[in-house]
Amino acid sequence: MTRYKVILEYDGTDLIGWQENAQGPSVQSLLKDAIEKFCGERPDIVGAGRTDAGVHAVAMTAHFDLNSDVDANTVMRAVNFYLNNAPVSVLDCEKVSNDFNARFSCVARHYKYIVLNRSAPPVLDMNRVWWVPRKLNINAMRKSANLLIGKHDFTSFRASQCQAKSPIKTLDYCHIEKKDEYIVFDFSARSFLHHQVRNMVGTLVEIGLGTPYNINEIFSARNRSAAGATAPASGLYFIRADYATDD
Repeated sequence: MTRYKVILEYDGTDLIGWQENAQGPSVQSLLKDAIEKFCGERPDIVGAGRTDAGVHAVAMTAHFDLNSDVDANTVMRAVNFYLNNAPVSVLDCEKVSNDFNARFSCVARHYKYIVLNRSAPPVLDMNRVWWVPRKLNINAMRKSANLLIGKHDFTSFRASQCQAKSPIKTLDYCHIEKKDEYIVFDFSARSFLHHQVRNMVGTLVEIGLGTPYNINEIFSARNRSAAGATAPASGLYFIRADYATDD
């Protein structure tokens, strides 16, 4: 048995998300199909994160096991060949020890959310940003974003279907930067609750539009209805996963 670590890029627009199910194409199903065509095996694919429908990835780490021992570069080229223009690409592949686990060995996950803040709707950025036509108050959003950093009970920013055992999470990094017409949100933590990033962004954008949300009061409420709406999936990107053995 040989374990392979891969780095994936994907456009989630037409995918049902990471998880394989019968509803449509997913990152897992497309990869499994390609691997099966290559070597006849259909391994389980374990990812560092389980992104939802419409969410993209710049560099998602995953692993899978094959009974055969094949050169890692051969695996990468073959899988990309059989993906055959699917919205998923293998950027890198290497053999790793069986102790490596893309999900449980991860020590930090990084997400980016992109808002297009202009009056004209997007064309080139369609399905890749959240279009907010009204002007946003960056300073108000930054002030509230700073209060999100640290260890908190994120129940108010948690999806009702979240399966995490505890709502307590530590947000290590939260930064908002304006780049011309784009407003970019960056978040880092060891792990996130389901929809946590999208719910934080949705709340911050409502603050930027003038809604007088108080972050500390939202935390204290421990109720999803106390925070803002969930931001669309289209603007969310999984950027990368960090591991203790990374350089």
